[in-house]
Amino acid sequence: MILILKKKQIIAAVVCLLSTVVVPITYNILSQRVMNTSVKANLCSNWGLAFNKDNVPQGNATSEYLKQYNCYFVGNQNEKKIYLTFDAGYENGYTSNILDVLKKNDVPAAFFIVGNYIETRPDLVKRMVAENHLVGNHTLNHPDMSKMQTLEQFKKEVITMEELYKSVTGKDMIKIYRPPQGKYSEDNLKMAKELGYTTFFWSLAYVDWIKTKQPTRETAFEKLSKIHPGAIVLLHSTSKTNSEILDDLIKKWKSEGYIFSSLTDFIE
Repeated sequence: MILILKKKQIIAAVVCLLSTVVVPITYNILSQRVMNTSVKANLCSNWGLAFNKDNVPQGNATSEYLKQYNCYFVGNQNEKKIYLTFDAGYENGYTSNILDVLKKNDVPAAFFIVGNYIETRPDLVKRMVAENHLVGNHTLNHPDMSKMQTLEQFKKEVITMEELYKSVTGKDMIKIYRPPQGKYSEDNLKMAKELGYTTFFWSLAYVDWIKTKQPTRETAFEKLSKIHPGAIVLLHSTSKTNSEILDDLIKKWKSEGYIFSSLTDFIE
């Protein structure tokens, strides 16, 4: 009996060990296969980009896949248009200058803002609206939206943000949405579409959001040299570097034959 028990214990231990090794390996293989066929149902993902030798952006989900959910990361790649967007998680003292530069150069932009931005700087939000920029929904609290499993959870972040915006501006928020940190799931895209939103990722961005490690002017221009027709450019309005280079950057892109357009081009 003792021997039998020991054999059973050994077998159980081996099975347990195999489950900790084989199952994760199998899961990883299956996950990779799923990722290789683009984003599938209920799969969570981080938005990601790569560029070919001609600076044509390629996302980890195709334009065709995203479009079925009213979601875009790039515009018409045969038109030299740029869509300038800013994510604004908080105010860092640079937005006024950014708005001055946009006004000076007659450039439209979209600002994706969160709840505390409206609460702490309603004056800047009202200025964005007054100067005909789009103010988009970046959620109330900037959570990982891929973890939102139900429509009610999703609505709590998005609809509450709409209500806060209207209470400050007196206007309905335009239904454009950007998932915080680019984290999303297919269900999220479906939910946003169900609520009437157009979702926007981006086709050009760089690491500009770290307050204590701002890129140099040279680094910024190098990273942003991958500009391309139809580019949806993501910058952070919290960046000191962005506020300093924006005027020259706009002039540079205009000299290359680009025009600046509004995300309303995408809204059905």
